[in-house]
Amino acid sequence: MNFLRLVLLFLIIVISYFLFTNQYPFDKGLLLIMSILTGLWLISLAIKDASIIDIFWGTGFVILVWWYRYLMDLSDYRSFIFCIIVTIWGLRLSIHLGNRNIGKPEDYRYQEWRKQYGKNFWWVSFLRVFLLQGLLMWIIGSIMLIGQTNTSEELIWLDYLGLIVWLFGLAFEVIGDYQLQTFKKNPENIGKVLNTGLWKYTRHPNYFGDALLWWGFFLFCIGSSYGWLFIFSPILMTFLLMKVSGVALLEKKLVETKSQYKTYIETTPAFFPKF
Repeated sequence: MNFLRLVLLFLIIVISYFLFTNQYPFDKGLLLIMSILTGLWLISLAIKDASIIDIFWGTGFVILVWWYRYLMDLSDYRSFIFCIIVTIWGLRLSIHLGNRNIGKPEDYRYQEWRKQYGKNFWWVSFLRVFLLQGLLMWIIGSIMLIGQTNTSEELIWLDYLGLIVWLFGLAFEVIGDYQLQTFKKNPENIGKVLNTGLWKYTRHPNYFGDALLWWGFFLFCIGSSYGWLFIFSPILMTFLLMKVSGVALLEKKLVETKSQYKTYIETTPAFFPKF
């Protein structure tokens, strides 16, 4: 946790500097995201399902990247490529989660909070779900702006390297999700653990792929002014996937519900693949 505190302190210093110098329109990005999520929160109250925030997560970054491109009045080839790869990742994630969650009961995490807070859940959901994720989206999504601001309008070698890392991460995420989805469709696999395909090399290939994507996005930032300062973005995303909302949270439930999972843990790494 000391490492996380250092990352957050570094993050606060960097964001504060750019906000106060008014060099980039980060404040307008925050205003847009919080306006959208406030509306989404009101919808969640009407349909009694806070899970819609999960579906929106990827789309939120897509909105941010194009919004920043508009605010910075960019029209170059390089920024367009960056927007496209963010859009492919974000929309695919939202569509995947939408297909998985729409028509299903509210996510068990929010159901537990709904029981815990009772009548107070309406404002707790805004603070702990929508406001928190909105702030995280804005902070992590700072590279949606910086990644587009290279002085060169053409792709440089760091951008090509970023595309390779992004493509590898996208493949890991898409193939991992597909293999899991196919596995779950077979009624014979109820209660069993998927340990073939990419799931043979890591217990969470989709989360690993998602983290790798963000390191690909960050490589686009390095060629921009002050771009290296925004390394907190992929670090924070990787940390969240490994220790907070991804691996740690999911595995706590899987150990309780799948008897084979403890054996799976002993034979397969949690996050980084071992071939």
